[in-house]
Amino acid sequence: MTSTIDTPAPRTATAHTVATSAAFDAVPRGSVRVTGTLGDRYDEILTPEALDFLALLHDRFAARRHRLLTEREQRREEISSGVDPDFRAATRPVRDDPQWRVAGSAGAPGLEDRRVEITGPTDPKMTINALNSGAKVWLADAEDASSPTWRNVVEGQLALHDAIRGTLEHTNAAGRHYTLRSSHLTDLPTIVFRPRGWHLVEKHLRYTGADGITRCTSGALVDFGLYFFHNAAELIARGRGPYFYLPKLESYREARLWNEVFETAQEALDIPRGTIRATVLIETLPAAFEMEEILHELRDHCAGLNAGRWDYLFSVIKCFRSRGESYVLPDRAQVTMTAPFMRAYTELLVATCHKRGAHAIGGMSAFIPDRHDPEVTRRAFEKVSADKRREAGDGFDGSWVAHPDLIPVAKAEFDAVLGAAPHQVARLRDDVRVGRHELLDIASVGRAGATVTSDGLRANVSVAIRYIDSWLRGTGAAALDSLMEDAATAEISRSQVWQWIAAGTRTADDGRRITRDRVEALILDVLADLPRPHGHRIDDAAAVFRSVALSDDFPSFLTLGAYSQFLVGSTADQP
Repeated sequence: MTSTIDTPAPRTATAHTVATSAAFDAVPRGSVRVTGTLGDRYDEILTPEALDFLALLHDRFAARRHRLLTEREQRREEISSGVDPDFRAATRPVRDDPQWRVAGSAGAPGLEDRRVEITGPTDPKMTINALNSGAKVWLADAEDASSPTWRNVVEGQLALHDAIRGTLEHTNAAGRHYTLRSSHLTDLPTIVFRPRGWHLVEKHLRYTGADGITRCTSGALVDFGLYFFHNAAELIARGRGPYFYLPKLESYREARLWNEVFETAQEALDIPRGTIRATVLIETLPAAFEMEEILHELRDHCAGLNAGRWDYLFSVIKCFRSRGESYVLPDRAQVTMTAPFMRAYTELLVATCHKRGAHAIGGMSAFIPDRHDPEVTRRAFEKVSADKRREAGDGFDGSWVAHPDLIPVAKAEFDAVLGAAPHQVARLRDDVRVGRHELLDIASVGRAGATVTSDGLRANVSVAIRYIDSWLRGTGAAALDSLMEDAATAEISRSQVWQWIAAGTRTADDGRRITRDRVEALILDVLADLPRPHGHRIDDAAAVFRSVALSDDFPSFLTLGAYSQFLVGSTADQP
């Protein structure tokens, strides 16, 4: 039976007080305190009431988050050691039940037509540019396209707060003034906010539990909690709603945790149940085997799934990093979305979404135009057009772009398929037959002739170091070599290097084995060629790269150590 949720009645947004019903009073209360430096207007976001709300979320969910992260690591080690992932036998009744549907876009104003979504971080300039872009949706990104400096975390929340209320303005250092093209939220792209993943922490806010132990807060709960607390009622009053992208999920249990966070948040702030809508990024290999279960757990709050292609490749490498040469992926540039194992993943995603009434949203082609180089722009338009044509033809209901100039290119391809219809959810892909073998046929890309090359090795070293340098300086989305790089693509680069060393891979063009010594020589060569502008973090970036690409162990995320050791307390971290 299809879930139908009425549009919440408009209301006047007011300051919130966390609910003090018996249900909440029954939970021993902890507290959250600010340890980061306060900048201008930070007190408007970090109010006592907002911190109480964050404490409530941590009281209820911090311990379970930790347990789920432990389970995640255990499962990943099992796969790395030789146990292939598979569809869960215990949850087969969910997959076999033809009746249930997700909420989708019903009762979620602004989410029905998502044919073009622009992505980008939430600093004031990017917020204004994204909302002025003409896209249908803006993925307001506090995750892979954002460096989690304290400044970015809080000032990103301030930018969103002001944008939702139509008051955001920005003047850059050169004196250029930016304003929103409309103060009416319904005239602008629908905001879908992406908090950090479950694995990340926020070191500038400390949670002390009822047990008296003080810990770092969860980046996910901080980002979600501050955005929801300050903006949920205002979004509803202005004709939109609190919508989220959920990153890095690896199991339906992690989706269940998010669903319970949503229920608690809505109850605490007197927001009608089902108002929240979430789109889940299927960007890990384990999650690809649990798409229906993830939809089912979130069904009252779920709008769709997204094919997060770059993190998916990273997850494939991470899971199979120690499984030998047959699981080695070739140069990143040679692993396209037409590779059989990638086709299987996206085809299954579309079929699963439409079977359950959810939108299927495509991924981001990394090619970007250059307004100063017509040839680069021509190639970017050509690549992006082909990518979006394939996605629209496969049944996707929309897709991502990373640059405003790409919006007309992507829109034209989806318009050609959708016409005046807002989506193609009714197009069931009953022809799709994807199973475990197809999803795990990693060797298919090598059989098609793709190889590991010396140029690919050097590109991975160079891109990773330059991106990490950008990230440590506070910029999480960087245009490098005519591609838009973020944390996911940097993870691919360093993971491939680690895997190639572990597998004893040889570069096809010269037959040389990839070793730590060879990579170290490349690092020194790359460092010698890089310019060192004022405020650069190139040496620190190289240290991070060495720690995640050349160590015996495989750190699960490069951002974990880089955040704790190099970002927190740096100049970029300060207000």
